Amino acid sequence: MDLNDSTSLAELMSRYVSTETGFGVPKDGWRICLAHEFKEKRKPFQAKDVSLSNMIEHVSLGVRYLRWWYRKTQIEKKAPFIDMFRALPLRQIYGAPLGGIGGGSITRGWRGDFCRWQLNPGMYHYKTVIANQFTVCLRRCGQTVYQQVLSTERPPTLQGWNWGYCGEYAFYHALYPRAWTVYHLPGQNVTLTCRQVSPVIPHDYKDSSLPVAVFVWDIENKNDYALDVSIMFTMVNGSGHKDDKSGGHWNEPFHLEKDGESVSGVLLHHQMPVNPYTLCIAAREKDSSLPVAVFVWDIENKNDYALDVSIMFTMVNGSGHKDDKSGGHWNEPFHLEKDRESVSGVLLHHQMPVNPYTLCIAAREKYLCGVCFRRYTHYYGTKGDAAPSLSHYALTHYSKWEESIDEWQRPILQDGSLPAWYKSALFNELYFVVDGGTVWVELPEDADISGGLRPEDGGLPAQPEVVKDYGRFAYLEGQEYRMYNTYDVHFYASFALIMLWPKLALSVQYDIAGSVVQHDPTERLNLMNGRYSPVKTRGVVPHDIGDPDDEPWVRANAYMIHDTADWKDLNLKFVLQVYRDYYLTQDEQYLKDMWPICQTVMETELKFDKDGDGLIENSGYADQTYDGWKVTGPSAYCGGLWLASVCMMCKMARVLNCESVYQRYRDILERGRAAFDKLLWNGKYYNYDSSGQSMSNSVMSDQCAGHWFLRASGLGDDDYQAFPKEKICSALKSVFDLNVMSFSDGQMGAVNGMRPEGVPDRSSVQSDEVWVGVVYGLAATMIHEGMIEEGMRTAEGCYRAVWERMGMAFQTPEAYCEKGIYRSLAYMRPLSIWAMQLALNNRPNHGKTTDTDVGQD
Repeated sequence: MDLNDSTSLAELMSRYVSTETGFGVPKDGWRICLAHEFKEKRKPFQAKDVSLSNMIEHVSLGVRYLRWWYRKTQIEKKAPFIDMFRALPLRQIYGAPLGGIGGGSITRGWRGDFCRWQLNPGMYHYKTVIANQFTVCLRRCGQTVYQQVLSTERPPTLQGWNWGYCGEYAFYHALYPRAWTVYHLPGQNVTLTCRQVSPVIPHDYKDSSLPVAVFVWDIENKNDYALDVSIMFTMVNGSGHKDDKSGGHWNEPFHLEKDGESVSGVLLHHQMPVNPYTLCIAAREKDSSLPVAVFVWDIENKNDYALDVSIMFTMVNGSGHKDDKSGGHWNEPFHLEKDRESVSGVLLHHQMPVNPYTLCIAAREKYLCGVCFRRYTHYYGTKGDAAPSLSHYALTHYSKWEESIDEWQRPILQDGSLPAWYKSALFNELYFVVDGGTVWVELPEDADISGGLRPEDGGLPAQPEVVKDYGRFAYLEGQEYRMYNTYDVHFYASFALIMLWPKLALSVQYDIAGSVVQHDPTERLNLMNGRYSPVKTRGVVPHDIGDPDDEPWVRANAYMIHDTADWKDLNLKFVLQVYRDYYLTQDEQYLKDMWPICQTVMETELKFDKDGDGLIENSGYADQTYDGWKVTGPSAYCGGLWLASVCMMCKMARVLNCESVYQRYRDILERGRAAFDKLLWNGKYYNYDSSGQSMSNSVMSDQCAGHWFLRASGLGDDDYQAFPKEKICSALKSVFDLNVMSFSDGQMGAVNGMRPEGVPDRSSVQSDEVWVGVVYGLAATMIHEGMIEEGMRTAEGCYRAVWERMGMAFQTPEAYCEKGIYRSLAYMRPLSIWAMQLALNNRPNHGKTTDTDVGQD
């Protein structure tokens, strides 16, 4: 199999006919010609895709789900947190999202369309608004010589516009949080480069929270005569929703002067029955020759927990070149109504002998809820009038953002030992931190996240310092799996947060810790077994902190498939993250706060050590991560997580000088290690479970997850070794040989389950899937054990399949099968690719790990 980068790039760029490379476009990233068409067309997994045997086994579950789905959609008129009947169809169009963290998101596709909208937290609207476009006009000696909408579309509306730009003359290049689109204008000897920048900056907790983004236009005129170049940005008063045509919308001009800078523009007010908002397009003037255009929208949300939105785009006529002050530049606002469409905007004209420029900055402004405010209001106030100030700040600071982004990315991009595909995957998968339905809010003054149990009683402070100082953070399990901070998935994705925004990772942990001591006795039907049980049991980590459509942070455990009291892996994953986070941040107060909670959840787990052999047992669907895959008795996955957690309890007890606790867990570790090897080791790898049934010896790709976290936390050897190194290496080799190389010719990553004879385990709907985030974690484990080539090959298969063959850029799914099917687009777990970078940072001879690498602020 040929997986080299040049072959792959040639396929995505095969229809590009120009030789122009654009201005300042980097070598590394994801690049695609605007005329490219993906050959592979996949369909979403739906109920009809369940095998007959699994359908028979789960017929009662299907009936219960159907009843619940009908009540939710037809009676309550709400969207199900998982909709098995209306999965999102695959649209192979998405690009890097706009904006900072936690302020809502708008996605601009790789062909330039504004096509994915998240204006209400966690609730997505997938609609391409065709009138939202950039249009270029070239004039020579006062005469128009070229005019073109920079879109390959030929819509039936707005017929007076010159549509149908030839995509063979343009390409898109993404290296998140920036993206470039290069347009060569056929026959004009002019090339435009549009650079998109969002302030997503590691270890920056101010600018990264701002709802702003920047478009920078660089223009290359290779003619021997001067041209006047105008670039027009148009935006419809609306987001493509059916309510856009409900009427009652109006516009009004405004002018604001601040710190010697003037901003003028027009507000486009959009009235809707729920969540009215305002669009704003404005101009900033400097020295009478450097105008700026601003676009804003503002949503008023009447839900008592959801968040309000506004968005702003800012355009600068110039790029800081000395010729910017040469004069002759001008703006003109416009408003056009045609074909029953209403469009407003600002034209920025820039006259230069050669190389005219236009700069555009975009932002989302006010996010407010009845309980708390968006994080950026900490700096810009809560009155909802921050758009002009945000515009001013963005205009004067975007170059500093780019300097910070360059400084962060440069060491990785310049590392010649790393392949280009990996550099693209590492940075571009971070899109989900912004576009995961993300919310980042201030902690209200009267909030209490402790769950009611104070430190003197083994609980938490009402307002831990890190939460008070940095706010609360939540992101969805996936755009289709609408639950905030799904903990078994966050376990994998958390590497991105702890390495890049560690304060947010710790904030999530405090939220989860506070919920452990809570009890919600409300009886709720569990869809899997048909029995009723409490929504939340004390001493158990919740599955999630809630559905964005149903009081997140107030009502946890939106997931209702299983009884939450039976999930063994969630408690273990809490303990594993606590020590890993301490190891990477050295935050002693955090460790002290979490220690009593760790002891609480481990006591809950110990009740499953029924044989007293130091190893917990499973039954039925006993772990939450692989909840569709039956397990009986101790298993490689949960058993491994348990031993790793016991090992970390020993380490934390030593750090905190709790000798009696250390001795207790040391004894459990010794007994548990012996039982684990006796029950699960088969000489080559750890069996899936210890039942002795026909599928119990399947090879599970994620069998070394516990060891992975030990290695990521600087443990796994000597006194803190849970698994013999030679057995881990043998197990990883078996996984590589069978789950990776014997599956789809080694081109698609690692399948979850593989039979020893080299065929996928098809005993469940999950066992024959590839989970991208699990594969990245597996690759990190291999790298930790010195299997760098195998780890890279394993992860590469996923990247090539998702980003280059399936057309799922900026919507990486949870899962896909070998042929035809994918499941849950735009999923949280693939952020685990940052675990690979942590493993690479810890390579011998890589150099001493810096504070920035490991997540210290």
